[in-house]
Amino acid sequence: MRVGFVIKVQKEFYIRNLRYFIRTAKEEDAKILSEVRLEIDGETENMDREKGEAYIDEIGFKKIIKDDTKSENNLFLVAMVNDNIVGFSRCESNNLKRTSHKVEFGVCVLQEYWGYRIGRNLLNESILWADSKDIKKITLNVLESNSKAIELYEKFGFEVEGVLKKDKILSDGNYYNTILMGRFRNE
Repeated sequence: MRVGFVIKVQKEFYIRNLRYFIRTAKEEDAKILSEVRLEIDGETENMDREKGEAYIDEIGFKKIIKDDTKSENNLFLVAMVNDNIVGFSRCESNNLKRTSHKVEFGVCVLQEYWGYRIGRNLLNESILWADSKDIKKITLNVLESNSKAIELYEKFGFEVEGVLKKDKILSDGNYYNTILMGRFRNE
């Protein structure tokens, strides 16, 4: 298990008659994570990738989980419904001294499970972890058209730090901006 903050016991949530758990990812989750990520990438244009792009197979996810477990400043969480992974999030740091105070957050949830606060709870658990690790800043990127996500991030104290103009081209043939957001730890 991870040194420092770990969701040692699954945290249970019950929203709109759906019971789910959030816990730290395990290596045995790798195969399902590969499948879930591929499915999520095909469900929405809110992700950086189209379905099948930058594919991570079971071996790749095992390595990510193993590395995250060893790293003091990485966190990989999964959301479980009836023993099935329906979403996940990661906070990833790097080994550079000048940026060791921050992590980058990413989250994805199967569309069937939108509206149950799974993304919100993955974000909240990640913030609690980051604060416990004395991480000063959490960053994320979000497509400008994903207004629900932007609104959620703002509720959690994230603020717009910049805009990457015409950063993504979507299936409608139009270019969209990527919003760069950051949350600074309250001192």
